[in-house]
Amino acid sequence: MKLYKLQQGTLLEIDKQFFLGPQLDWDALLAQDNLKDYLSESRKSWENLNPSDADVLIKDQLEAPMGNQEVWAAGVTYYRSRTARMEESQDSGGADFYDKVYVADRPELFFKATASRVSTPGGQVMIRKDSTWDVPEPELTLLLSSSGKIQGFTIGNDMSSRSIEGENPLYLPQAKVYQGCASIGPCILIQNEIDVNSEIKLEIFREDKLAFEGNTDLTQLKRKPKELADWLFRANTFPNGCFLMTGTGIVPDDFSLQNGDRVDISIEGIGTLSNHVGLI
Repeated sequence: MKLYKLQQGTLLEIDKQFFLGPQLDWDALLAQDNLKDYLSESRKSWENLNPSDADVLIKDQLEAPMGNQEVWAAGVTYYRSRTARMEESQDSGGADFYDKVYVADRPELFFKATASRVSTPGGQVMIRKDSTWDVPEPELTLLLSSSGKIQGFTIGNDMSSRSIEGENPLYLPQAKVYQGCASIGPCILIQNEIDVNSEIKLEIFREDKLAFEGNTDLTQLKRKPKELADWLFRANTFPNGCFLMTGTGIVPDDFSLQNGDRVDISIEGIGTLSNHVGLI
């Protein structure tokens, strides 16, 4: 089951059948623990669309599948990310921090974005003018209910300024949190678990030519989704539910995004999140 948010409604895909419903209160919708059951029942009164009409709506009206939920992120959850962070922070003396957090019981969790900072699928994600090294980070992203239960999965783009973060680990908020610093979508896969063999693929295009590609799979994720969710909800509350990016196993080296690039992130079973790159 896949859930799409449209400008003028809500679209549900079940076994390649499409159902068009009204625009919903996405704060209340995503906060609940029984999202799959609720949608299964609600779609009985929704309009049944043919796939070609649904494709047009997805192309023309797609929005980020969220209300006012916060977006959080986990760091150093893949061995590849640990290595990259140690390399970029070596000169500042921060390399050991990333090595230690990789093996620690407590994960690195940080605030990523408010809803207003999240870009729509197909829209622009941004790189900072005061940064010299910028990369997208493709991440499996959890939808968590207000009680912390996993209700679904989507794709996240955790835009990162590696030059700013590399200067000093304390600059992490500036490297990670700014207008257009994230994108999620194109839909939410409504289920409680995901195949650990699912592939994550990153492609970056420059002037319509492939400039970078990489892939990994969820077997490389050291900290499992439920573990990360449980840590996030320690001493914290999310009345509308929240999204949690689970870290990246693809870190482009010797490559920096430029204004006008296109970033495509694909995860098996969910789809492809595509965004153009702008400058802020």
